[in-house]
Amino acid sequence: MKMNIKLAGRVLVTLIAVVAAGLVATEMWNHYMDDPWTRDARVRADVVGVAPDVSGLVSDVLVKDNQSVRKGDILFRIDRERFALALTQAEATVEGRKAALEQSHRDRERLEKLGTVVSQQQTEQARAAEAQADANYREALAQRDVARLNLQRSEIRASVNGTVSNLSLRPGDYVAAGKAELALVDTDSLRIEGYFEETKLPRIHVGDKAVITLMGHSAAIKGHVESIAAGIEDRERTETGLLANINPTFTWVRLAQRVPIRIALDSVPSGTRLVAGATATVSVIR
Repeated sequence: MKMNIKLAGRVLVTLIAVVAAGLVATEMWNHYMDDPWTRDARVRADVVGVAPDVSGLVSDVLVKDNQSVRKGDILFRIDRERFALALTQAEATVEGRKAALEQSHRDRERLEKLGTVVSQQQTEQARAAEAQADANYREALAQRDVARLNLQRSEIRASVNGTVSNLSLRPGDYVAAGKAELALVDTDSLRIEGYFEETKLPRIHVGDKAVITLMGHSAAIKGHVESIAAGIEDRERTETGLLANINPTFTWVRLAQRVPIRIALDSVPSGTRLVAGATATVSVIR
């Protein structure tokens, strides 16, 4: 009798252990295969390549590497003397063209008052001369405005709130118009982009709450799903480079593609440093 009780107890314990293991295995399967979460996420931000609109020698650099700046702050200056002289020259040209226009206007009025004393050809020539003087005057005004704009653009300002990154610019360097000289990380655009397997997309919806954990940080960041990518690159066809191209993980022989999900940040714990490119884990709360 005692042997039967012991045997039954062992069987019962074994069954309980098997059921518990089955439940744990099922829960882990659901978590890893079905729950909308991913370790493949990154902190993202828009990066502005700060390029001057005019060429010249750098006279002043007013920021340091990794310095935070506000929109409109002066980052560096290009030697303003050349542009100030160009503006003075343009203003003098405007005055000269204006005087010529006024003289042409008086000449035309004088000939028209003489009436039949002068020929029709002389009157038409006077009108043409006035029209040409007017065109020259308007051209001088445009050149003056361009010279004034160049003087203003010799001060390169931050176009967004952000952090200066990878700064190597020094006074005396020559910079060319249109060539980016430093990077400005737009801190207002900081976000998380999680690359979720396509099998998990049916459980993710715009507006869903999300919990983000940065690698090396224990405090969780709260956010929500802002958008889901409409397309990714097809590696079997010619790539355009315009769509996101994310390497899938080798979970199955037939690989599940990764689709970018954009997560907006709602609440960031105090002391958490968001560095563009940092690794994160994202869980979407259904």
